[in-house]
Amino acid sequence: MSELRPPRYLKPMNKFMMAVQKLGIPTGPAMVLTVPGRKSGRPRSTPMTPFDYRGGLYVVAGYPGADWARNARAAGVGTLSRGRRSRRVAVVALTAEEARPVLRVFATKVPVGVAFAKRSGLVRDGTPEEFEALADRLTVFRFDPLPASC
Repeated sequence: MSELRPPRYLKPMNKFMMAVQKLGIPTGPAMVLTVPGRKSGRPRSTPMTPFDYRGGLYVVAGYPGADWARNARAAGVGTLSRGRRSRRVAVVALTAEEARPVLRVFATKVPVGVAFAKRSGLVRDGTPEEFEALADRLTVFRFDPLPASC
């Protein structure tokens, strides 16, 4: 499979989602993760759709090598916001083995992510098996709560 590129509409859509969130309007299950940039150190924000799995909060990077995922991995901490509410989190990258069951659940818990993956050519049908097979290509993160003073 050739290297996938995000569709052109993604950046404008992400900016719109973040603007709506800053106004204090929650947008369904979507949240915004803000982490320091790995090169500049400036805050970088990205909308995403985390989901619950076995008591933890997880997110899947929609593209192999996504910049936000590189920044999140390098930072290891960030702020997760929905509307006007935010919380500090540790951003923990999973190994491929740890990611497999999470990716299977992603296929059923995050329909918007499945649709995005199908449109982008990452998967064909969006089955749990297809997503599990991507464990070596996609980054999966777990968000662990941090005390507010961190």
